[in-house]
Amino acid sequence: MAKNLEQPKRLEQIRRSAAFLWEKNRTAYVWIALGFVGPVLVGLLVGSLVDHLLYATFLGVLAGLTLAMFLFGQLVQKAAYANIEGQAGAAAAVLEGLRGDWMVTPAVAVNKDQDVVHRAVGRAGVVLVAEGSSPRVARLLAAEKKKVSRVAFDTPIYDLRCGDGSEEIPLNKLQSRIMKLPRNLTKGEVAEVRRRMRALGTSSLPMPKGPLPKSARAKMPKMPRAPR
Repeated sequence: MAKNLEQPKRLEQIRRSAAFLWEKNRTAYVWIALGFVGPVLVGLLVGSLVDHLLYATFLGVLAGLTLAMFLFGQLVQKAAYANIEGQAGAAAAVLEGLRGDWMVTPAVAVNKDQDVVHRAVGRAGVVLVAEGSSPRVARLLAAEKKKVSRVAFDTPIYDLRCGDGSEEIPLNKLQSRIMKLPRNLTKGEVAEVRRRMRALGTSSLPMPKGPLPKSARAKMPKMPRAPR
């Protein structure tokens, strides 16, 4: 029953992703088409040589669909990052797309220059992500880390800076960097840390509009899965 309900949602997600990619980068569909046609042509060639044309063509079609869907997902993600890069709160939009049991609180600290710190709580602990001018945001990040440490106790706190500097993490690598962090907490410990973090409150900063909003706040789109 649950799978039947998820199928229309997945198809709608793919449709919206396709419309977004068409709007932002129409030439991407040339690469997607080549990704499908290439394996099919290889299947036809191999099938004709080994006298198993139907079987080889079938395998070529499956391989082509898999490659095309992979390219589609990668190109949609690339376009999505390009769409929000440089906007205030872009890192928060990326954090909202974290897989797993994460609680993301955008703009827990903001200064007059619109440097901002976002907070995510998950199995790794507390992750603070700052975006803004390096000298200013370093001070803002340090102050927020000190505030969080008062209620986090021995919970690991990671402080990351998102940007294009030498010691900063590019926007398109932020998710993967966080997902590589070790799992330091149990689910019960995560729930307790979340309860403590809620008491700290938040600041206010408008979120950038991502390509596929799922609620009032935009999220990075989930990539469609390749067919099996």
